[in-house]
Amino acid sequence: MTTAYLTHRQFTAHDLPRHPEHAGRIQAIWRQLEAQGLTTQLLPITPAPASNAQIRAVHSAAHLSRLVDIAMQERRVFIDQDTYALPVSLETARLAAGAVIGAVDAVISGRTQNALAVVRPPGHHATAGRQMGFCLLNNIAIAARQAQTKHGLRKVLVFDYDVHHGNGTQDIFYSDPSVLFISIHQSPFYPGSGALKETGAGPGRGATLNLPITGGHGDEAYRRLFEEVVTPCIERFAPDLMLVSAGFDAHFIDPLASMRLSLAGYDWLARACIALAEKVCDGKIVFVMEGGYDLDALAQGWCNIARALLGMDGISDPYGPAQDQAPAHQVGSLITEARSIHRL
Repeated sequence: MTTAYLTHRQFTAHDLPRHPEHAGRIQAIWRQLEAQGLTTQLLPITPAPASNAQIRAVHSAAHLSRLVDIAMQERRVFIDQDTYALPVSLETARLAAGAVIGAVDAVISGRTQNALAVVRPPGHHATAGRQMGFCLLNNIAIAARQAQTKHGLRKVLVFDYDVHHGNGTQDIFYSDPSVLFISIHQSPFYPGSGALKETGAGPGRGATLNLPITGGHGDEAYRRLFEEVVTPCIERFAPDLMLVSAGFDAHFIDPLASMRLSLAGYDWLARACIALAEKVCDGKIVFVMEGGYDLDALAQGWCNIARALLGMDGISDPYGPAQDQAPAHQVGSLITEARSIHRL
């Protein structure tokens, strides 16, 4: 099984030391992939930057112009209290989006079976017109639209299991029935969106599935949600391509959230996604880096995704299972209501 691997040294240029979203995150992944001998088993593809047209397919002119203006300055700018940009940030963000586009191109063309895009800055909070939540361009949304416009795919799935709701991806595709957006996320939590009854608008009604769960839930709760709600929803939609916004900030050691997923639980999720892709879209799946702020858990998690995509057994998990998880039965009412709303 051939797995494409897209990353770039440029991704360290967008950096603010002591900020949670710093260059050390991606450097930790690179080191661990090398240390575990996984880099040599992946097919490296050098990404090209996303063009203005590719960006504008999902973002407003004002959104792009804001980043262009910052690139012309000689200082750091805080777009909001969480989100910084530097003169080099637009160049870096273009390359991040381009890497996800390149991963999609490789998979759809048949050059590889699947792919992982290890990129930053992350993207899933960037809406059609606003940078926020550490995110500048919505990498996965840009690539999803590229899959449709360049390759003619009719239906694309974006499944987001970052601990934060992917409000930007939801915003971009909220009225679009051709992109199914599914998110499991901690709630109440940043950014405050992602309620169960946010299901889409107009022709896109029903093409957004949100599964908000309170902090403290772990492996078994995620397994139930995936098996009882996510899987039947994806099977019914029958996408031509699966894209995964993978955030490791739902791990129990992560400093910014309070979920209780373990690396074993994350590995189960990744392998379940891969198995489902085999069933519904001939294995065409791309994993895209989003959050995760404990460097070791983040790096080990991405090594586990690489193993899963390569068809290798075993996981790397120095932390073991989480203690004090909320009982999985507590998500029972959410499952019942979600299945009712979405007629599963």
